[in-house]
Parts: sequence; structure tokens; C-alpha cells
Amino acid sequence: MAKYPTLLEQFRSFYFQNNPKDLEEAIEYFSVFGGMGWSVDTGVPLINLIESKVLRNYTYIHGDITKVTKSDKVSHSLLSGVAMGDRRTHSAFKRGRISRAEGESAIEELCEMGFLSVETSLEGPPTEEKIDDKLNFAVPFMRFWFSFISPFFKGIKEGDYKEVKERFNNRESGFSSLIFERLSKELLKKSFKKEDPIVEIGSYWDRNVEIDILAKTKSGKILAGACKYSNAKANKNELTKLKEKCETAELTPDIYVLFSKSGFSNELKNEKGSDLKLYALKNFKILVEDLSERDFIECIGKRY
Repeated sequence: MAKYPTLLEQFRSFYFQNNPKDLEEAIEYFSVFGGMGWSVDTGVPLINLIESKVLRNYTYIHGDITKVTKSDKVSHSLLSGVAMGDRRTHSAFKRGRISRAEGESAIEELCEMGFLSVETSLEGPPTEEKIDDKLNFAVPFMRFWFSFISPFFKGIKEGDYKEVKERFNNRESGFSSLIFERLSKELLKKSFKKEDPIVEIGSYWDRNVEIDILAKTKSGKILAGACKYSNAKANKNELTKLKEKCETAELTPDIYVLFSKSGFSNELKNEKGSDLKLYALKNFKILVEDLSERDFIECIGKRY
């Protein structure tokens, strides 16, 4: 199995190399270009960089990707299905219009390459029914590619970027939310490292409910968390919804954790205590502390 750097290692390298002005900018540009080792001018609007670095170099990048995927049509359909959907295996097969047998074979091969990884819902659902796994891209750029570039290859090859730009503009605000959630898990691990280390962390989902973060500490405490990546502050309603989800899932957390890009309402801040932890964007700074040359991951392929 190919070993890619972890998401946190990729993020630290990206931050060190490109020196974004703030963490919001870092997350949004990393969600598109993360893992490629390219120098990115974060002062340039994302859509402009996408055109100059990706769309105009489509033929070369596509060629490099197909060397890894061996131009397998089923694999490409699956990857687009994962990138454009909710990452569950069944919905990826449906979106990619491929059979379960074809899809499972492609997943096995792509996981062997290290291109994808399988994520299982933590804590068995309250019923015995089988719940689909989810799939994660090892490299953020590949999720971007199969979300916005690969599905529109015909127009791109002809120099028509209209569909790509429209789709990205419609989804840009929410596209970074998955990276925010994955980095939130890294922040949680760092935050509890000294006090009561986290020994297991992931997400929970069944047919009725999804919980962004579920974790267990060394002492046996259960943490449940929600991530809000929007321009509005998180308010008490976010905590209420999280508690309702846990009740539906028959989970009884010891600690609730909320992550919000835009901070929290005063009412919610007043609830903060030993059983409620709040993390704003400024708290993510600990993920990029003490950066040095050792954190930089050299670009192996073309820089474009």
C-alpha cells in the first residue's frame, strides 16, 4: 500500500510553504490544492488560481492521474461518485452508475494504492443492520479534481471553463467543510493529548442520523462533536441539535465539543464548562505551531 503523508502533515507543509494570511484562507486554499506540493499565491482569488494552475494544465495533470489509476473507467466513475456525494459506498456506486461488485473491486485497488481510505461508523448503530462505509481521499486536491474537473473534461479540453466555474462558485462556500471537520479531529487530539489522550476518534452515522465527531479518551470518556463551517456564529441551537442526534443514536457523551469557523454566541459561551468545549478558528493555530523546513514535503511530480 502506498503511504501518503497524513492530512495534518500535508496541511502543515502547505501552511509552511505558502504562508496564508489566516487560517480560514489556509483551509480554503488547502481544500483545493492540498497535497500537491505546489506553490500557491493565496492573495490571488481561488477561481483564478484554478484556471491558471489546473484548467490550463488539464491535459498534463490528467495524464499524470491516469498513470496512477491506469485510465480505469470504473475507478474514475467511483472517484467522481465519492467526491460529489456523501462519501458512502452505496451512493458513490449509484452516482458513478457502477455495480456493487465493480465498485468494491475498484475500492480495494484504490485503497491498495493509497488513493482512498475506508472509514467505518464508530460505535455500532443501535440496530444490527449493515451501514455503508465512507471513503476518504488521501490527497485533498484529488477530491477537488474529481468534484469539479473530471466530470467536465469535454468542455475543459475545448477551452470552455464555464461549467467548472459555475459549479465551483455554487459549492465553494461548503466545499471546505469536510477538510474543516477532519482538521477539527486533529485539533481535538492535540487538545486532549496531555489531559486525557484520545484513543479512538472518527464519526458516527446510521440510516437516521450523522454525528461529525465521536471520540473516546484513555479514561473512557465519550466525546461527541459538531462542526459548523459558515459565516454565522454557532448558537445554542447547535448544541441542542447535537444532543438530539446523540439521543437518536442512543449515545450518552460525557463531553460535547463544538467547532465553529465564525465563533460562538454569548449564550453558548456561557454554557462552556467541563462538559462542553468550544473551538473557534483561532484555536486551530496549534496545528501549525513550530513550523520549520522539516515540515515541508517536496513536490514529487510536476509543479505546473
